[in-house]
Amino acid sequence: MIERTFVKENVKRLLIDEYFKKELSRAGYSHCDIRKTPIGTKIIIYAEKPGFVIGRRGSRIRELTEKLAKEFGVEKPQIDVKPVENPDLDAQVVAQKVAQSLERGLHFRRVGHTAVRRVMNAGAKGVIVIISGKLTGERARTEKFMAGYMKHCGEPAEELVDKGRAIAKTKPGVIGVTVKIMRPDVLLPDEIIIKEDAEVKHVVEEEQ
Repeated sequence: MIERTFVKENVKRLLIDEYFKKELSRAGYSHCDIRKTPIGTKIIIYAEKPGFVIGRRGSRIRELTEKLAKEFGVEKPQIDVKPVENPDLDAQVVAQKVAQSLERGLHFRRVGHTAVRRVMNAGAKGVIVIISGKLTGERARTEKFMAGYMKHCGEPAEELVDKGRAIAKTKPGVIGVTVKIMRPDVLLPDEIIIKEDAEVKHVVEEEQ
């Protein structure tokens, strides 16, 4: 019974996240935190443009709150909105921007290279932008744009790589976008940082 409830709650969280990705893409939606509280359910939405989530006089927040309660069965939802600290280092925000650029008709190579350059300029250790679908002509294909260092497999790839996905609806068809980012604060298992002890150094210098 406990396991079934746990699975049900996780499925609900995934559905809510997908709903936010669709409804709040123009706001630069990143992710959300959902926590049960004694008085209901607190939902923190992280977005590049919080004002788009809040809406005029809080109208958008009220719509989202009603939707969560009625369609997702969230108990007494309370929504809070926080800005994304650095949008160019958030994989989901970058993926949405790439998708929006493709929908505006910009060439996929220009979009891919621009996204990679912005992420690396923001200080990332590495980035991969994958664009898949009918990019030119009738045949679907996949193009990758990358720079820096990236973990592709194992535990580091799962825990240390930020991933984002988005869909662009263009005239030729649907294009999938995947973005993977190694942020600048990520410490890899094979990285060694040597810290010099100031006191030890001082003693050694005195002895010399």
